[in-house]
Amino acid sequence: MALYALRELTLQSAGPLGAMIEAGQRAVGFWGGSIAWLPGMREAGAALDLLTRLTKSYGKPGFGIDEVIARGQRVAVAETALIEAPFCRLLHFRKDMPCPGPRVLLVAPLSGHYATLLRPTVEALLPEHDVYITDWADARLVPLDAGGFDLGSYVDYLKAFMRYLGAGTHVVAVCQPGVPVLCAVAQMAEDNEHAQPRSMTLVAAPIDTRVSPTAVNRFAQKYSLPWFESNVIERVPDSYPGRGRRVYPGFLQLAGFVSMNAARHAGAHLDYYCHLVDGRQHEAARHRQFYDEYNAVLDVPAEYYLETIQKIFLEHHLCRGRMEIGQRRVYPEAIANVSLLTIEGGDDDITGRGQTEAAHALCTGLADARKAHLVVDGVGHYGTFAGQGFRQSILPAITQFIQRCAD
Repeated sequence: MALYALRELTLQSAGPLGAMIEAGQRAVGFWGGSIAWLPGMREAGAALDLLTRLTKSYGKPGFGIDEVIARGQRVAVAETALIEAPFCRLLHFRKDMPCPGPRVLLVAPLSGHYATLLRPTVEALLPEHDVYITDWADARLVPLDAGGFDLGSYVDYLKAFMRYLGAGTHVVAVCQPGVPVLCAVAQMAEDNEHAQPRSMTLVAAPIDTRVSPTAVNRFAQKYSLPWFESNVIERVPDSYPGRGRRVYPGFLQLAGFVSMNAARHAGAHLDYYCHLVDGRQHEAARHRQFYDEYNAVLDVPAEYYLETIQKIFLEHHLCRGRMEIGQRRVYPEAIANVSLLTIEGGDDDITGRGQTEAAHALCTGLADARKAHLVVDGVGHYGTFAGQGFRQSILPAITQFIQRCAD
């Protein structure tokens, strides 16, 4: 039986169990403090809560950003879809103020999680910037008649978005989109397009995965492309709009991420149980907020996934000067007027140190004055776009770089 069909069967079979657990949780919650004094009631309530979260399916989260503090004032924010294409929407977080700041296109990863994973990044950029983001679609919801989606399609989407936003845009790519962003900008530079961005910031991007290989890189190198196609590509079941589409299922990506740090995730869930028992609701709420996002995954189009595995992780086309997008060779050396900032986390276990910095060696047409590189020690992969290290070191660096390029 195919993994996707087996998963769907498992979810259906677990439905009655999940309903029973939720009913028990509601019963305990209904009586609340009136029975909390009974031995074991706090523990029972915490266990039911944890079981509910472990057995539920997580849908696409919302950004939920309604306001921001900008220039010392509380400013309303409206989320608007400017372009709606089959595989991606261009979203704008429009601030209710006359001068919203430099225009920033935040390119979210298409690697299993929704763009809302970058909610902390959006919230941090909003006070001083006019923020747009790529909101990638769940491939299982895209009908087959919408066509396919490969790496060339990704690059075409990015070029279309940059043309729509116009000259002067600052592009920030987080992790996976670093390669397609670099390819898109290189093609626009070669064509001398007016809509080339003013700056390009690549955060934890796998430009050259031969440098400081991580467990993710070693896993990819361990297997062949036919192995990936045979073992991780599934067809969407009939119960979804994208039925029959070949995809890399999001649940497999999530399982891979969890297995890399299984002990840490198990410890986090144990801590959550203890927080509930001890009444530490603030800590419990932080756990729920993180895992509501972390557990919400989307399916990735198979042709895009396999081409990425082949060209970036197995054969390293870009850094070897062999990258072709849509049967057209990519020339990063053509970039001459788009300033480049690369950022890495010193403790990143997904994108090894030096993999992002490799972009500088490719962009030989850029003067040194247009290049900058930052390594933040003590910051892991997630910390390059969220958390204390991001707010204290990375956000100021991005803001200053954009301001310098805007002047």
